Amino acid sequence: MKILLLGKTGQVGFELHRMLSLLGTIDAPSRLTLDLMNEEAVNDYLIDSNPDLIVNAAAWTDVDGAEEHQAEAYRLNAVLPAQLATYASERGIRFLHYSSDYVYPGTGTLPWSETSPVGPLNHYGKTKLVGDQAIEHSGADFLIFRISWVYSARGKNFMKTMLRLAQSHTQLEIVSDQVGAPTPACLIATISLLAIRDELKCGIYQLASKGETSWHGFATEIFNGVRQASEPLPLSLEHAEPISTLDYPTPAKRPVNSRMNLSKLENALNLKLPNWKSQLAITLTEFLEKK
Repeated sequence: MKILLLGKTGQVGFELHRMLSLLGTIDAPSRLTLDLMNEEAVNDYLIDSNPDLIVNAAAWTDVDGAEEHQAEAYRLNAVLPAQLATYASERGIRFLHYSSDYVYPGTGTLPWSETSPVGPLNHYGKTKLVGDQAIEHSGADFLIFRISWVYSARGKNFMKTMLRLAQSHTQLEIVSDQVGAPTPACLIATISLLAIRDELKCGIYQLASKGETSWHGFATEIFNGVRQASEPLPLSLEHAEPISTLDYPTPAKRPVNSRMNLSKLENALNLKLPNWKSQLAITLTEFLEKK
């Protein structure tokens, strides 16, 4: 199998690049090699690559930045997936794409399912939803994984930001009324491998760790995990104050409810997704071993 992987330098893309090599040969152009903003360049690359499977981990992920750079975010999150899905449909190959919990309204306390009403709160979420809908209507044999609160031992993410700040600040204020499930990129890549190998039925699936917490709860678990490690990271932090979303204004409005029902994916693959705390412990170990 020849796999075209886009977005290999991102958190999810990096793990996919390692994981999917078990399935075949990977063609993973960098953005220096392939300008994803250029529709013609992408078309030409698809023809030259002639893949058996397309995996799209490329995206505009800067939620606040999407408010200012709307055209760029729309190209990467909506137009590019549509372009890739059209190619996949025309060639009769499978297309795997990653979406977001931000396509939902983010209200209430019940977990969102794949059939829940959508209603993004910000431009980032709107672009991801347009991409999803374009893929659905393309006629391609597609898989869309809606993922949430992604982090890893590499790249820019909440876990690494919290640890950096905790080394230089004695006090932090962290939002405590937004709830979701922190999900490591490695788990996403592992499930993607299983989905491709087992020929998971075409459709949209939610993919996240089990359980739920707030950003404050996630941060607290991060700090505790680092302090209890066999080779702990020295932290200056003395107190993490929980605050509300209203106390931490951002250019893009955030959902307060990012809970996701995972039963469709678990039933389809006949597995149980792991709890977010156990996944955090594994990711922290990897991060500390790199220090």
